[in-house]
Amino acid sequence: MLQLQSFSRVVLVFLTAPLGLIGVTLALLLFDKPFGFVAMLGTIALSGMIMRNSVILVDQIDQDRAGGIEPWQAVVESTIRRFRPIVLTAAAAILAMIPLTQSVFFGPMAVAIMGGLAVATVLTVLFLPALYAAWFRVEMPKP
Repeated sequence: MLQLQSFSRVVLVFLTAPLGLIGVTLALLLFDKPFGFVAMLGTIALSGMIMRNSVILVDQIDQDRAGGIEPWQAVVESTIRRFRPIVLTAAAAILAMIPLTQSVFFGPMAVAIMGGLAVATVLTVLFLPALYAAWFRVEMPKP
């Protein structure tokens, strides 16, 4: 709330957190891992990672709008500009979890984070700009 300075923007960020559950479910089923306590802790940590990516994107859109860029253009350009940093930080986190997948104790957590972050990153980059445009009634400029 302090960083985004708007209840509306905080709600937008919180709405992206459940996107990770799709990837968590797929990954745990694919790798035949249980959704136990440690995997649940990984899912909670995953929510923070997803929301961090959302905060980065929403903040960039707001900075561009404050800089005088038209709202539609700000949404599009911010998404393009922040795509690489968001994907690279997600990829680094996913790759860092690979050694943990062989652990009996931490394996389910690592699989949950890897699957959830992979799917949620793609969905966040697609879903959040569309949600932002709908939420703040940003319309596509007419040609």
